[in-house]
Amino acid sequence: MIKILRYTEYLYLLVCIFSVYRIFTDWNVDRNGAYLFIFFAIVSIGMFFFRRNYRQKFEKRKQDNQ
Repeated sequence: MIKILRYTEYLYLLVCIFSVYRIFTDWNVDRNGAYLFIFFAIVSIGMFFFRRNYRQKFEKRKQDNQ
């Protein structure tokens, strides 16, 4: 289960990288779409840190129980 949580963390980082790429490529073409991808990038960074914190707490609780 912990491995799945670790993979989802990095999935959010991939979403952020893709969003930043789309921001730079679409900035002059479609500014409203770029704003949407800015939102996605910010949310995915937040979710990365949230998931990371949650996984570390889960691992610590598992170690304490053993």
